[in-house]
Amino acid sequence: MLRPVWRKGRSAMTNVQPAGHLFRRSAVHDVPRVRRAEGVWIETEDGRRILDGSSGALVASIGHGVREVIEAQRAQAEQVSYVHGTHFAVRAQEELAERLAEMAPGDLSRVYPVSGGSEANESAVKFARQFFLETGRPQKQKVIARWTSYHGNTLGALSLAGHAARRRPYTPLLMDVPHIPPAYCYRCPFGLEPPSCGTRCATALEEEIIRQGPEYVAAFIAEPLVGAAGGAITPPPEYFPIIRDICSRYDVLFIADEVMTGIGRTGESFAMNHWGVVPDIITTGKGVSGGYAPLAAMIVREPLFAAIAQGSGAFIHGFTYGGHPPSAAAGAAVLQYVRAHGLVARAARLGTYLGERLQPLAGRRIVGDIRGMGLMRGIEFVRDRATKAPFDRSLRVAERVGEAAFARGLIIYPGAGNVDGVRGDQLLIGPPLVITELEIDELVARLAGAIDEVAAALP
Repeated sequence: MLRPVWRKGRSAMTNVQPAGHLFRRSAVHDVPRVRRAEGVWIETEDGRRILDGSSGALVASIGHGVREVIEAQRAQAEQVSYVHGTHFAVRAQEELAERLAEMAPGDLSRVYPVSGGSEANESAVKFARQFFLETGRPQKQKVIARWTSYHGNTLGALSLAGHAARRRPYTPLLMDVPHIPPAYCYRCPFGLEPPSCGTRCATALEEEIIRQGPEYVAAFIAEPLVGAAGGAITPPPEYFPIIRDICSRYDVLFIADEVMTGIGRTGESFAMNHWGVVPDIITTGKGVSGGYAPLAAMIVREPLFAAIAQGSGAFIHGFTYGGHPPSAAAGAAVLQYVRAHGLVARAARLGTYLGERLQPLAGRRIVGDIRGMGLMRGIEFVRDRATKAPFDRSLRVAERVGEAAFARGLIIYPGAGNVDGVRGDQLLIGPPLVITELEIDELVARLAGAIDEVAAALP
């Protein structure tokens, strides 16, 4: 039986046939079934060949169909598919940890595997809390985050996130987390411009720590480049060095959420390397397994780990599938593939090429800003380029560009709400790190056609 379903952004009810018993995130449209995928291309059962211009949600970092990873999972499953971490060790978990520690900056050397980015950020907050309990400062328990950010969908991670549209339905359930303005130079929340601004967005952290009371603040969390909430919003070069200094002076742990930016995405093993900054905790995911398994990790500095190891001896936290053997084997194989094929340096080189090829789009009537690093690029759409006025949200500009791109055989990652939590249209471009220059040319050509189509249809 057909049931009426409300289509967001439309003024009419739309009848949608449920797809069997599967509960999809969207019930208002069907999606094609995938037949196979290889490299940067996805083929559907209806015969279409689609360029994966966003690695799904910036996940499929080494491309689709890599046999070495698939074989590593199979081999591990033949040995053992599941044991609990309190009962047994598995070599694949140790290999994953070793390879992540090799890529991480400074003395970030202890790896705690989990199943996804939300779990990694939950783990980081709980670790920060336990660290201060173990070191005799139980009053330090607050975590400061930023607006125009995204840290996950569990209630704890969503409490950290500063994406108003995702928070709004669940506000009564969220923790009270203080937020500061983002490092968003295109729309400076203080109405300033670099370099005369004094990096006001960074010093805002110190003001908030003082406002909350340094004796109560345990951690600060931030994405190096804002992903889903902001379309690759990139901070000024002075931002994170100042943040690091503030956190150190007030004994606040700095958590870098590199779930999206880590494992070569921006042209460095971890994006914090661009600024020579060593966080206290890194959370990472997506590119850790390249989409071959649900996998993410928290990486902590050795002295922080030692405080717990030499104190109570146990992290009071865990997930059923943390360190799942076939997932760990997939992650270890992905990291080996990244290293063997020089994909971090490749992302830097081809990221420069992608940035150059995207730049001519800045002349389009609705394109306000093009930003990003490496193979993580963002485009923000505006109604008026001179005033940076955003489109009315009812026009669904970002979504329409995404739909027009898909019709041209290109996947991109649209987003909204970057201006004030409601208004704002932007998209992320983040193809697999194995993309070629010819495929980048094809990506940009299809994207340009989609932008032009939508722009022509707008008032």
